[in-house]
Amino acid sequence: MSLLNPTTLFHGTPMTRSPIFLKLTRKSQPGPSFSAYSFSSISAVLTKEQQANPPENKVKETHSVASFDFKTYMVEKANKVNHALDEAIPLKEPLKIHESMRYSLLAGGKRIRPVLCIAACELVGGDESAAMPAACAVEMIHTMSLMHDDLPCMDNDDFRRGKPTNHMVYGEEIAVLGGDALLSFAFEHVATATKGVSSERILRTIGELAKCIGSEGLVAGQVVDICSEGTDVGLDQLEYIHLHKTAALLEGSVVLGAIMGGGSDLEIEKLRKFARSIGLLFQVVDDILDVTKSSEELGKTAGKDLVSDKTTYPKLLGIEKSREFAEKLNKEAQEQLSEFDHRKAAPLIALSKYIAYRQN
Repeated sequence: MSLLNPTTLFHGTPMTRSPIFLKLTRKSQPGPSFSAYSFSSISAVLTKEQQANPPENKVKETHSVASFDFKTYMVEKANKVNHALDEAIPLKEPLKIHESMRYSLLAGGKRIRPVLCIAACELVGGDESAAMPAACAVEMIHTMSLMHDDLPCMDNDDFRRGKPTNHMVYGEEIAVLGGDALLSFAFEHVATATKGVSSERILRTIGELAKCIGSEGLVAGQVVDICSEGTDVGLDQLEYIHLHKTAALLEGSVVLGAIMGGGSDLEIEKLRKFARSIGLLFQVVDDILDVTKSSEELGKTAGKDLVSDKTTYPKLLGIEKSREFAEKLNKEAQEQLSEFDHRKAAPLIALSKYIAYRQN
């Protein structure tokens, strides 16, 4: 199954393009502070994967992949990302706006997007330092999307990552402006903080980042989602929404890392396909968790999609078929990594499994 054309995933026929455009971003993982993480679900990833996937459905793994310490890797990389984010946006005048930016940016989360960026960079032979500014940039943009998504005019949420949302603490006006400031600074940070990378690759990275979050990327997904409320949404349209609203920034995270790491065009496109699969996988799993977990377990309001009669994969396919679809996406994602060095690909393989079997 090809994920290159989101309009032909299920029926092979193009989705009618209507001026309905969706509803924003991705809801992330809970965490009490920027230095505190809950990785208990990560340590159970391989066990859950073994239970859910019979041996014949697995991508062949070498010993180096099977023995990869994913939990340690995630903690180490997340701590480095948090340190870089803390340094990138210090508390300065005007205090209110920088407090707002830091409140949400350093509020926790597992930092999946920046870690994907770094892992992709290292996979193609680059150094972590080359990808770190871009990794921080995608987390700044992800945080902006959450701040705006929580606003009363959007999803109207009071809690995010187990804490009051930004507008509940600083007011709607500051939450909007704080998100805007993170968005603009993300591009500045890539342009000014990236070292040891050619200007050509930095420029390509900035262009890729802008595209994945603009009117043909994350914003497209947001608008279609908003305009689809109260209408009958089919599988094709639901996939279009999530390939843009959720998958676009995950895809961008991986592609940015590959560009910064000096990857070839062929390597970048293979990683793009990998990221598109895990991006859609992320949303399918998120839909499942929304109806199977509590608010306390998720760190955000559970069951909102059900209450608002929002179209989700479980609503259209049922829980079991949604889980089967998630397994298929996970397998396809890992297949895109089959021609890379298995040792270097281990972090991305593990991240794909973690996304598939995460519990919040």
